[in-house]
Amino acid sequence: MSASDVRPMPREFQGTQAEWVWLQAAALPPGCPSIAVSSADGGVGRSTLVAALGGLLALASPALVAAADLTGRAWGGLTHRVAATRPGTVWDAVAAAARGHPDLVAQFAQTGPTGLHILIGESQMSADRHPPSYGEAHHMLAALPSRYGLALLDLRPADNGGTWRALGASAAPVLVGRATEDSLQHLLTVLAWMRTAGLSAAADRCVVAVMTTSPVISRDTRAVQRQVEQTAGHVVRIGYDPVLARPHPIDVRVLHKATRTALTDLAAAVLRRCTGPGPASITGLGPVMPVPPAAPAPQLPAPPAPRRDED
Repeated sequence: MSASDVRPMPREFQGTQAEWVWLQAAALPPGCPSIAVSSADGGVGRSTLVAALGGLLALASPALVAAADLTGRAWGGLTHRVAATRPGTVWDAVAAAARGHPDLVAQFAQTGPTGLHILIGESQMSADRHPPSYGEAHHMLAALPSRYGLALLDLRPADNGGTWRALGASAAPVLVGRATEDSLQHLLTVLAWMRTAGLSAAADRCVVAVMTTSPVISRDTRAVQRQVEQTAGHVVRIGYDPVLARPHPIDVRVLHKATRTALTDLAAAVLRRCTGPGPASITGLGPVMPVPPAAPAPQLPAPPAPRRDED
């Protein structure tokens, strides 16, 4: 890597940590490591986090960065986080790859304010089109390494087989939760399930992003967050930011300074995992065999069986 390989760093991201992120993004080895983003619950800001983190990485990486909506829903997701300027959704990309045309995948991506390529969710539910599952996206995911240096997967909550496989295969699994006692307790349960299901390595390298909706956090919530910090590989709290709260395209350069700092910390944690030793059985974005959750310890509720629509 030479100095010319490093992208110019916007003035909004000055500092030692940001400099490390820009250098590390330029030094990423080929192979398009996946960043699988999931949660214990819906409505916690997962797609917002994907768009914000992806937008920062797109600024830092000399290679193109992609984000794919694999939430399995016909609403929400990444659709409102980018201005659609061309026809096509993630379903078109999945269908093109399945027909043997992986070179067409990139043409269905929308471009975000900082250059992030976003495959938005499919809004139709018909015999011909529907939001694809992780399993259906196999050929599309296999096509991404030829064009992209990083890929973020906006997944369903961790209650189905596809999400379990994606988290286990990911170089950098990310779990998102709200800064509430219940949401963080649910994240603790998911991390415990991962360990009892044979995904201890994924749980150990898991990064947790805590999305804050209020400047004041209760004492009980802080106590649970400390438990999460002892269990996950890294925890980052994203403070409340009105820019993130609005359902509009996200330009990370206009976020509050504290938000930019937190996202830089999150990006650094993710890049450390993308450049370190990943899951031994994974190559690029390929899927792994389903790992059904095993029976957890007695003090935990029984984990859900993977839903058949994601097997």
